[in-house]
Amino acid sequence: MEICPPLHLCHVSKTSIFINRLHGLLHSIAIAFLIYYRASFLFQKPQTKATVPMLLWLLVFVAELLLSFIWLIGQAYHWHPVSRTVFPERLPEDDKLPAIDVFICTVDPNKEPTLEVMNTVLSAMALDYPTEKLNLYLSDDGGAAVTLHGMKEAWRFAKSWLPFCKKYGIKTRCPKAYFSATSKDDDNDDSFGSSNEFRADRQLIQEKYADFKERVMRFREDFVLEEKKSDITGRDHPALIEVIQDNSNEEAPKDEANEMPLLVYVSREKRPSHPHHFKAGALNVLLRVSGVISNSPHILVLDCDMYCNDPTSARQAMCFFFDPNISSSLAFVQFPQRFHNISKHDIYDSQLRSTFGILWQGLDGLKGPVLSGTGFYIKRNSLYGDSVQKGCNLLELRDTFGLSNEFVNSIRQNYKADPRSYGSVSSMLLQETRILASCDYPRHTKWGEEACFLYHSVAEDFFTGFILHCKG
Repeated sequence: MEICPPLHLCHVSKTSIFINRLHGLLHSIAIAFLIYYRASFLFQKPQTKATVPMLLWLLVFVAELLLSFIWLIGQAYHWHPVSRTVFPERLPEDDKLPAIDVFICTVDPNKEPTLEVMNTVLSAMALDYPTEKLNLYLSDDGGAAVTLHGMKEAWRFAKSWLPFCKKYGIKTRCPKAYFSATSKDDDNDDSFGSSNEFRADRQLIQEKYADFKERVMRFREDFVLEEKKSDITGRDHPALIEVIQDNSNEEAPKDEANEMPLLVYVSREKRPSHPHHFKAGALNVLLRVSGVISNSPHILVLDCDMYCNDPTSARQAMCFFFDPNISSSLAFVQFPQRFHNISKHDIYDSQLRSTFGILWQGLDGLKGPVLSGTGFYIKRNSLYGDSVQKGCNLLELRDTFGLSNEFVNSIRQNYKADPRSYGSVSSMLLQETRILASCDYPRHTKWGEEACFLYHSVAEDFFTGFILHCKG
């Protein structure tokens, strides 16, 4: 029997572990001596204790005990750190890879500029993954017309941007980062920098990107004037779901449309009298809407200002999900966050290097890191909780997830939509998605209580991640 090579390797640095544990031991000894010194003072003669204010001594002692306890808990990060190497080239053929739904959340175009959000959308659309298995959903909690228009303009620009990235193997697939003065794309500089064809294509794409920015910004200026006249606000508006399609009359190669991922705009209903549970509520709406449209088994969650700086991240994540040794107990794969335009003298660690370079690797050596809000691939079924894993009947599923038969069937894997056939997204299906995105749908269900992204905290990522760890 032929043994398949591993899709990933876990590296344990014994030297680092020895140094970390030795440092912890020495530090613990020093703390023990300090606590002994503080405690022994309490048993000295009254004449000796009278020379020092007892209240201040006790306050210092309590503070040192508390800080020592915090330090002791933090040693878990250094106990068994690991690093990992993946081999995406060993994955099966593209036709055997599972589909992925991408969730991106935005709230207010005034605080989160539409152009920045669309750059994140474009970077996700350009992932190095089969386009027919890539579906993007943008949640717009503000219900802003400028965001919907930006989606349509992004789709229009993506028809040129995606083929360009694939043709030349572009590594930086966020247009803003790629065309910025500080961007350095090694593939372009080394492989195609001297090619006349590449330079001509790059110049053409840069001009199209400039036109794309101008159209978005011009609509933004008009939107500010219209917004003041509208009765619809970010906190009070109906649900709107729209599948972005090419309605322009521009001539394009016939096969270009087939190379575009599915792009869906989702604005859930918001009313002042209903709680909306911030980002967790928005993600749960995307979970319901995508369940009846594409129902992909894996989900990528991105913040609107966190673009995909590595187009191979989806394939890297699949190296873990396809591993038979860990797949059954694996819920999500967390990628580190990287920040740009940070001060060279980053004395406050604004890049969070210690978090993702030390703490999260230490957690990975134990039971894995927690969800970090963005940049993670997660199994859809892991969010549905015990109801699916235990094989509950139809009535129990409806009590947990609501009365939508289409969505309940998607949970039971009895519902398969074909999002590639855009004409098949009927008005009846879109009406069902509006019901799923309404304020009343999750009432008297277990959404956010026992299943899916959990409520009761603005840090829905940590809370949900902790619960997933508790469930094994």
